[in-house]
Parts: sequence; C-alpha cells; structure tokens
Amino acid sequence: MKIATIARITGIAVSAALAAGVTSAPASAQKAEMEKCYGIAKAGQNDCSAGPGTSCAGTSTRDYQGNAWKLVKKGSCEKIKTPKGNGSLKPINR
Repeated sequence: MKIATIARITGIAVSAALAAGVTSAPASAQKAEMEKCYGIAKAGQNDCSAGPGTSCAGTSTRDYQGNAWKLVKKGSCEKIKTPKGNGSLKPINR
C-alpha cells in the first residue's frame, strides 16, 4: 500500500472516532437526567453505596437496603414502590 493511501485510511479512522465521540455526548446529557434512589435495589443489584464493608456496585446484601442506591430517571424515585416502602432521595434506615 502506498503511504498516501495509508494516510487517507488513518484520516478516515480518526474522523470516525471523533464522530463517535460527538454522538456519545447526548448519552452523557441523558445521565444528567438521572438521580440516585435509595432503598429500591434488590440484593446485589445496587449501582453503588451499600454501607460499611461493601465496595460499591452489586454489593448490597439485602433487598431494598436503605443505604444502597440505583440510578433512576429524575423525578421518579419517590414514586417507586417496594414491599418496604417508596424509594428515597436520601439514605434511609432499613
């Protein structure tokens, strides 16, 4: 292959990678529309924060653990019902 051809292919690849980065920007904007909701995760299905002795995601030990959260659509947390009560925007004692 000629060097000019390799340079064109590399340029196309770089352009495609940059375009992919631009299209992922709305995904990060969507994350801004999420909120932490405590007390709604099943055991081992939390997104993070599950209290002392846990490392983070997937480490809750009980269903609906009050100090473990999942990300949910902003404005929906407190409407989520569990057998132990509704979700909370702050850690709860459960």
